[in-house]
Amino acid sequence: MLEFESYKDKINTLKEEINEVGVSLDLPRLKNRVEELDQKMIEPGFWDDNDTAQKVVKESKALKDKINEYENILKDIEEVEVLLELAYEEGDNSLKSEIDENIGNITEEIDDLRINTLLNGEYDDNNAILSIHSGAGGLEAQDWAEMLLRMYKRWAESKEYTVETLDILPDTEGGIKSVTLLIKGINVYGYLKSEKGVHRLVRISPFDSSGRRHTSFASVDIFPELDDDIEIDIDEKDLKIDTFRAGGAGGQHVNTTDSAIRITHIPTGIVVQCQNERSQHSNKATAMKMLKSRLIEAKEMEQKEKIEDLQGEYNQISWGSQIRSYVFHPYNMVKDHRTNVETGNTSAVMDGDIDMFINGYLKLKKNG
Repeated sequence: MLEFESYKDKINTLKEEINEVGVSLDLPRLKNRVEELDQKMIEPGFWDDNDTAQKVVKESKALKDKINEYENILKDIEEVEVLLELAYEEGDNSLKSEIDENIGNITEEIDDLRINTLLNGEYDDNNAILSIHSGAGGLEAQDWAEMLLRMYKRWAESKEYTVETLDILPDTEGGIKSVTLLIKGINVYGYLKSEKGVHRLVRISPFDSSGRRHTSFASVDIFPELDDDIEIDIDEKDLKIDTFRAGGAGGQHVNTTDSAIRITHIPTGIVVQCQNERSQHSNKATAMKMLKSRLIEAKEMEQKEKIEDLQGEYNQISWGSQIRSYVFHPYNMVKDHRTNVETGNTSAVMDGDIDMFINGYLKLKKNG
């Protein structure tokens, strides 16, 4: 039986929620900014500076997407309201399932847009540099690091982001010791900054013939990819630059020249390296961009005494320091220890379904 007043209340609640999100978005400001950007794009010589033009186009698109998302939700609410009125007037209870589905979809859309409004940090809309390092434990930890690599790649694919491998250190026995990715797309850093920390795995080891339970650790570091025009003074005398032969899985495309670059920033001890590009020059440029990102974050945090947190190597990738636990035995559960968000669907999480943890972290930071 379709209860008209009950559904009317649900729709009114959706209206109130989307209006609250609209206030958070500050729509008049967004629309004014879009007008400013659109005016810039029609000015003579706009494309003379391609890099600046691309930034303007990117910002305009991101703002328009937010506005359109908001306005589309308003339309969806109007449509379900018309559907409810039609069902009530004609006494057609067969429309109940469609109305329920529409209300559920709108609720999810509002939640997604609400999360989007939380991404207001200076670098939240930037691409992200993600590094994974296996903890102590040899093959067990290296396999766990590779599992996390797959999880983040799956997450990125589900968002239609692009992923580039900047550096990877596989092990001959299996798994990876470390990997650095560049993930490109709108708001990537804003979402992935929640993943920084130690990730703990509990499972029956596939490498243990006795079938014993093992605990493994891996650390994840996240930094925003910064634009080239962001200024930060880096004294060449503070840099130790090493070249080495790029490694990989082998085959006909193995890089046989010493083109891989490792840069150590001596005052802070930060180390970055890149072997993705074919030339030493390109690898150095990418590594310098990575170094800049880490130094900027260190400066912003004003915690240079804790610079080890920015090095991509945690002093103790072990018990008590984890932000999230992934338990495969004796039960299935993934739990974030900062937000208490948890799920028993471990398979979905390892396939990249980590939005619940990301959203929980963003809400916690806003309320905190």
